[in-house]
Amino acid sequence: CGAYTLAQNGHVRGDFLYGSMKPRTQATLDLILYITFFLPGIAALVYAGYTYAAESWRIGEHTTQIANGPPLYPFKTIIPVAGAFVLLQGFVEILRCIICIKTGEWPARLKDAEEIDVIEQQLASSTHVDEEARQLAIKNAKSIDEAAHHRIGQTKEINHD
Repeated sequence: CGAYTLAQNGHVRGDFLYGSMKPRTQATLDLILYITFFLPGIAALVYAGYTYAAESWRIGEHTTQIANGPPLYPFKTIIPVAGAFVLLQGFVEILRCIICIKTGEWPARLKDAEEIDVIEQQLASSTHVDEEARQLAIKNAKSIDEAAHHRIGQTKEINHD
């Protein structure tokens, strides 16, 4: 989830200063922080997680909570794998910073499928819903989505003030 959150720009940051900066300044600051703190920190996580998981595999570690408990080594393997995904996304973010420094604008992020898209797809393939009910359900879902986006926008405005 960390790599996904990073890709969606969902991590918490001090918006009161950062938000008032120009994109090139933001990108320069981000680039410095990624290189100085992010890369070494995540690299250390991957390295430590790898040694931790490798030792668990070597000894065939199982839980001691119950007799003949399930193995733990597959779960410990997730640590370096997840760290590697976050590290890869960090490289992408560094590239975004470099592009922004060159162009003066942040490159667009990919959008996820919205809930409305999923609702429309599910209703389109349903044989138990007539066209009028389908259109009404989509209209209601869109109004709920718009209200939610409006509340999120209001929350962001309050946080910036």
